Amino acid sequence: MIQLTATPASALIDEPVHIRATGLPPSHIVLLRASLEDEKGNLFHSLAYYKASEVGEVDLERDPSLGGDYVGVHPMGLFWSLKPEKLLMKLSKRDVMNSPFLVQIKLYDSNLLLTNIATTTPKVSLTLERWYRAPGVKRIQVREGRLRGALFLPPGEGRFPGVIDLFGGLGGLIEFRASLLASHGFVALALAYFNYEDLPPQPEKTELEYFEEAVNFLLRYPKVLGPGIGIVSISRGAEIGLSMAIHLKQVIATVLINGPNFVFSIPQVYRGQVSQPLTISPQLLSINALGLAEFQHTFEEARREASETSFFPVEKAQGHFLFVVGEDDKNFNSKAFAEQATEQLRRYGKNNWTLLSYPGAGHLLEPPYSPLCCASEISNLHLFTHWGGEVIPHAAAQEHSWKEIQKFLRKHLVPVVTSQL
Repeated sequence: MIQLTATPASALIDEPVHIRATGLPPSHIVLLRASLEDEKGNLFHSLAYYKASEVGEVDLERDPSLGGDYVGVHPMGLFWSLKPEKLLMKLSKRDVMNSPFLVQIKLYDSNLLLTNIATTTPKVSLTLERWYRAPGVKRIQVREGRLRGALFLPPGEGRFPGVIDLFGGLGGLIEFRASLLASHGFVALALAYFNYEDLPPQPEKTELEYFEEAVNFLLRYPKVLGPGIGIVSISRGAEIGLSMAIHLKQVIATVLINGPNFVFSIPQVYRGQVSQPLTISPQLLSINALGLAEFQHTFEEARREASETSFFPVEKAQGHFLFVVGEDDKNFNSKAFAEQATEQLRRYGKNNWTLLSYPGAGHLLEPPYSPLCCASEISNLHLFTHWGGEVIPHAAAQEHSWKEIQKFLRKHLVPVVTSQL
């Protein structure tokens, strides 16, 4: 009798699953298909062909995929290779607390025509729960003064390292990374800063005082272990994260994922001082063969002509940096930005930084096993943007960087207790 198992059947989205099929005819080729429906009803699918062993087993931790969405030994390939049925859709989770994503795994004979797959009953199937929060994680809506966001608390007594989580240019409140960080022992504040509730939909300037208020709010919270906090930030959020690290001494560990080392888009203001954005060169925008916009070179002219004062004075930061770069980023020239920032730190004799640079990884680096979104629509620009990334190296980068981000935050936010003996 054919059996399909996956353990654990219910797990966090960033935890691996061991998938096996048994009871197959020896050396038989089968098709494994994963499917997921997001909160808006959009469907995502992946598939791979496997050959059973001489004892009729397929083990995704051991056996290579022969074809389909990926080739080779990739135990979690069915998850990170999920692709939208409707092109250029990004898989995203809004309600991180109350429901998991349900992933169906189905096994078919390999001679099945893919055009008939929707109407064919699989030989065997199962459903997995993929959660964005661990049992016991609490979510608290934040409306403190003008602050807007969601605070996620890990289960258990005691105090935990505090982290502010910042996303990029889409605005709103994005919670999936903060809920996962809380699941791994951090008090995490998912902070909205525009286009949410009563925050301005398109602000004319970035007021750093708002983010300073968020830092102080987090440090006052009883479950937060001081004296400093960390930042996890991506894209435009990383512009703000870098500026916070420079101006706010309470920020002692800053993760910068594919972000700029200068102000872009709108001016940044802190205590009366205004930092103007670098000028974008729209003529350097590239539209690829699929009609996707690539912005990675649009600041190169301004960067070449700019003086050092046009870039963030990263050497003034008292804390530590972790730069995370996808070398195939088509939205920012992230590798050049990070290398310029680290060279500036080196020039000033600073060694408070680490650079992780991943060939083949794109702009939207997310927690492990998240499907690559290589392009999607930016509604306020009425453009489909190419984010970059190749499926397999991008997946490897997500898995490695997520572990390194957590190690970095713990190293600098959790004090080392030395024995008094």
